[in-house]
Amino acid sequence: MADSKKKNDKSLSYDELVAKRDDLKKKYMDLRFQAIIGHVDNPMQKRIMRREIARLNTLIHQQDLAKFRAAAAEAIAAKN
Repeated sequence: MADSKKKNDKSLSYDELVAKRDDLKKKYMDLRFQAIIGHVDNPMQKRIMRREIARLNTLIHQQDLAKFRAAAAEAIAAKN
């Protein structure tokens, strides 16, 4: 199941990744507040969400780097 999530997330656009990450961050904050109050069914859910947010951050960063490298290569080609 986790492998299918990874494959699906890699095919998402930059804006979709950012939106999904922001949504997960909100859910993670809600889960943290619920944990403080004491109404959490699965305490491991916090860890899973943190890791998924980190994975999305990695994908977002990879796309940022790809855009930067493409722009740099284009600038170098235009200079020559």
